[in-house]
Amino acid sequence: MDVQVGDVLRMKKAHPCGSQEWKVLRVGMDFKLVCAGCGRQVMLPRSKVEKNIKKILREGAEV
Repeated sequence: MDVQVGDVLRMKKAHPCGSQEWKVLRVGMDFKLVCAGCGRQVMLPRSKVEKNIKKILREGAEV
């Protein structure tokens, strides 16, 4: 899956704050994400993130 730094990911499940969108800060074996709703930062394994992505939103175009 082609996820890049700066992308916004819409996930299948919502964060407890209610937001489903996360901005990508770091890509590698782990993803560092920041919640678009409350600003919480988390690091999650790549496999877990890729499994839960509903849509990737990019600047200028949607994939």
